[in-house]
Amino acid sequence: MKKMELLAPAGSLAKAKVAFMYGADAVYAGTAKLSLRSRAEMDSDDLEDTIKYAHSIGKKVYVAMNIYAYDKDYEEIKEEIKRLDRINADAIIASDPGVIACIKETAPNMEIHISTQANITSVEAAKFWHSYGAKRVILARELSRDKIEYIMKNKPADLEVEMFIHGAICYAYSGRCYLSQYLSDRGANCGDCSQPCRWQYKLTAEEVNKPGSIINIDYDEKGTYIFSSKDLCLLKQIPVLAAMEMDSLKIEGRLKTDYYLATVVSAYRKAIDDYYKDPETWNWEDYLPELEKVKTRGLSEFYFTNSNNQDIHDFDGFSENLKYEYGAKVLENLGDNLYHVEIRNKLSVGDLLDVMVPGDITPHEFNIEELYDSKTRERIDTVNPGVKGQSVIIKVPYNMDQNYVIRRKK
Repeated sequence: MKKMELLAPAGSLAKAKVAFMYGADAVYAGTAKLSLRSRAEMDSDDLEDTIKYAHSIGKKVYVAMNIYAYDKDYEEIKEEIKRLDRINADAIIASDPGVIACIKETAPNMEIHISTQANITSVEAAKFWHSYGAKRVILARELSRDKIEYIMKNKPADLEVEMFIHGAICYAYSGRCYLSQYLSDRGANCGDCSQPCRWQYKLTAEEVNKPGSIINIDYDEKGTYIFSSKDLCLLKQIPVLAAMEMDSLKIEGRLKTDYYLATVVSAYRKAIDDYYKDPETWNWEDYLPELEKVKTRGLSEFYFTNSNNQDIHDFDGFSENLKYEYGAKVLENLGDNLYHVEIRNKLSVGDLLDVMVPGDITPHEFNIEELYDSKTRERIDTVNPGVKGQSVIIKVPYNMDQNYVIRRKK
């Protein structure tokens, strides 16, 4: 049985390194302007360095160019395709037929992956894109298990299929939304979504026959989060997806933190590996506690289990799983169990920390006994995050490498 690829987001070179360290087989990244996460930190030089780094360790980088383009964009698109071909990107992810035609014309040997933005909901759509040169299709998130199984059984044998298994869900159908453009003049389909589906709303209605008679609709002192969805989580479905021979399992989140990446990638890496080693004793609940150590809006299988699923809304707008937070990331090993770390939240002597060890989701906890100022080397009792990149020296009773993530238990 072919092992499924674990595909993680990479909003920067640093995040790509974390994703690879914690088990991703490949990452997807955006171009600086031509993807649906234009506010990610991956500039052109970072992207080239990410591809070089990935290839040096036998990993892959897929580059998103999944905007819906206007005519004015195509000169830049063609130049970017040439550059991606030159720096050896493993594939370009696209959805606009015009962009895809440009890829075929400009870089005929470039692998093409059809974005979830293309709304692939049938085997006929999959066959169409395959006939047009696609190596892989990324399924729409609105598909139920039986629909996905039908596609997998009837697709062309050499067509790869990828699907999202974890992360934030856009309220709009396959992410095709105009609300951001309408409310804040920031185009979601051009890479600059302001995420109005996460905003707090207060709804009112006015009776036609009584002008000025305003009625408040279904909200409390917080307003209501009527557009906000729970987060997708298909951890439980790994055996089903393996039996389908799904090619790639995708995690959402190019704007998420290193901590989120390390936690989610680590949990799915361990779950996938353990399933292939021993499917008889595999239990998805062994890996769920790890996922519950990052903030979520609640977890849902969305439409995978039931096409009429209504358990997808996060009406309260609350984040769940608040027992842990990002503590620090290792910059270098100074010897004698001393580590130079970049801090992400307040750290104090006595705090309970947990080292996240790649390939091992069992806790590696310790209490901070010694903290040192990274410049003066003087002992201190506490340190607060200030400017980006602020660091401290900490004593840790475990062996750690650069980019290890440390979480803090609240």
